[in-house]
Amino acid sequence: MTSKPEAVSIWFFVGVLLAFYGVVITGEGLYHLAAPPERPVVLAWLHADLWWGALLLAAGLFYCYHFAPRKVDRSAEADDGA
Repeated sequence: MTSKPEAVSIWFFVGVLLAFYGVVITGEGLYHLAAPPERPVVLAWLHADLWWGALLLAAGLFYCYHFAPRKVDRSAEADDGA
């Protein structure tokens, strides 16, 4: 018997993308926190890049964990079917 490979959920890849963007935006926010720009934007004191980066990172890690491809134990399924 050949086993077919399991399909990977699209939400896992969405999680990877969100986590990647979260790391990039949070890193950029930390950089601007350490070295503020010469002419900051009007609401710079809110540090929106840090908040949104952290939110994207948390959402991405949640999706990656929840929809990660896992190895399924086929021996338990085979015993039930017999």
